[in-house]
Amino acid sequence: MGKINMGRVILGGLIAGVVINVGELILNMPILGQRWNEALQALNRPSMEPGLPIFLVLLTFALGVLVVWVYAAIRPRFGAGPLTAISAGLIVWVLASLYPSAMALPMNLFPRRLLFYAVAWQFFELPLAALAGAWIYKE
Repeated sequence: MGKINMGRVILGGLIAGVVINVGELILNMPILGQRWNEALQALNRPSMEPGLPIFLVLLTFALGVLVVWVYAAIRPRFGAGPLTAISAGLIVWVLASLYPSAMALPMNLFPRRLLFYAVAWQFFELPLAALAGAWIYKE
């Protein structure tokens, strides 16, 4: 087994991060933006600022790097290619989207439908980001 090429993981992760950031921008501004603001108001929290918070953008780039790192880690066992990239995206989706949202359900912090939309969107978004990042990755 070869070593993981961390330079390519970071480069591919940045590409994956762009895909995720664009997807999250589309989802959370025009599509769900008002619903998120209403959910925050119901919790007596201030609405999100109209501009993208830098912290969230950086966190999303870190998620892109993570998805490409998972791809690089499972690649020797499953082989290079789109199915392995999609698998890496789904692994990260379970850990970063499905699991935390499922944990939030019994707390009733956010409307179930809002969480469902976000999780469903990310079910497609993260594998697409993994495909983009894996396209860059080479050992």
